[in-house]
Amino acid sequence: MMELKDNQAALILEVDGDGGVSVNVASGDVDGPAGAICQAIAVKLMQDEVFQAEIMDMIEVDGGGSEG
Repeated sequence: MMELKDNQAALILEVDGDGGVSVNVASGDVDGPAGAICQAIAVKLMQDEVFQAEIMDMIEVDGGGSEG
């Protein structure tokens, strides 16, 4: 496991088999700026349906099927 410094934070994304996404935040200092930024991104990702759709369009999620 990676140890984060006080000025670092990370989003941890988990995608289930149905395409549902859960988001967690890991931070060396949850009250610091990096942790706050990650928390804000996590909230936006989970609550903003337009933002979610934009992200999914960017990565072209197709349900795991193959093209061709």
